[in-house]
Amino acid sequence: MKFPVPEPSEQPEEPIAFFFEDVSFDLPDESGLRAWLLSVAEAEGKPVWEINYIFCSDEHLRGINVEFLDHDYYTDIITFDNSDDTRMQGEIYVSSERVAENAQTNGVPFHHELCRVMVHGVLHMAGYGDKTPEDEVVMRGKEDFYLALLS
Repeated sequence: MKFPVPEPSEQPEEPIAFFFEDVSFDLPDESGLRAWLLSVAEAEGKPVWEINYIFCSDEHLRGINVEFLDHDYYTDIITFDNSDDTRMQGEIYVSSERVAENAQTNGVPFHHELCRVMVHGVLHMAGYGDKTPEDEVVMRGKEDFYLALLS
């Protein structure tokens, strides 16, 4: 589903931007995260025009899930992809509460799980899905591959 985002008339100053809706936490090394995410997009053959990451609470993201996708459940990420054939553009909403819970469940640091979710959104914009078991295996493999490059 495409989210209504106006077409930019020129390249944004910062192709990847981070916003905090109703949560607050430290996002370490923003410039390093940007560089990593841009390199993932390049490696997938679809450079970034503009991606906005919006970090928010479980309730905020659930509200978006209900309003735009007609899904009444919690999730860690929703990607609104307005990419075209040559470049990535869109918004990625991330529940920091859900990421923290997943990190605890999986026994990994919050920052690691946050990076997994962030690259997951980029991979969706690159054309990868996760609705079937087969697609999920490919998606997890890609996430693991790019996370290893970040370490």
